[in-house]
Amino acid sequence: MTPPVTAARQGLISCHCCALVSRNTGGKGHPPAACPRCGATLHTRKTNSLARTWSLLIAASIFYIPANVLPIMTSTTLIHTQSDTILSGVIYLLETGNWPIAAVIFFASVMIPVIKLIVLTGLLVSVHRRSAWKPHERTRLYRITEAIGRWSMIDVYVVTILVALVHLGAIAQVEAGPGAVFFAAVVVISMLAARTFDPRLIWDQQELPNE
Repeated sequence: MTPPVTAARQGLISCHCCALVSRNTGGKGHPPAACPRCGATLHTRKTNSLARTWSLLIAASIFYIPANVLPIMTSTTLIHTQSDTILSGVIYLLETGNWPIAAVIFFASVMIPVIKLIVLTGLLVSVHRRSAWKPHERTRLYRITEAIGRWSMIDVYVVTILVALVHLGAIAQVEAGPGAVFFAAVVVISMLAARTFDPRLIWDQQELPNE
């Protein structure tokens, strides 16, 4: 079977910063090539992609627990003080009839982080096992996961806006809880994990039988 025509076989390499495809002038025993447009160092694959992605993914998974257990917001009025986690806030919105907002927050703040962690874990395991199963679908799944991850910040934005707007001294006050810090860490770290993963590793297995 004729080997597939790839950029690597043609001596081409893509820049991680500006996406310019150029000739790879580096090589074994030579310093890495530099992008002729932006000057960034060129790599055929992201350096230590799997190790960095695993580290960030484990950290995000650990932070996800206190992000959902600790209160994300504390509201104080003349009558009482109430602390809410993400789930308790969703339940409160459902009980007050605001189910569209509850659905958005539940999907963006609970479902998306979990799905993202599961998908990235599955992709990492498939690369480690050198799986050749449906590379198109896995690549498409990675692109979708990378694109929707940022929407988990909706809950953090809501808390930030409430803290800024509801500040009436002893009458009413809203403060961000420790859960908000952990949740923001989960979102940011999972976004970095998606960025450090190199989807081209999915396709490397397709060339092994021909090498």
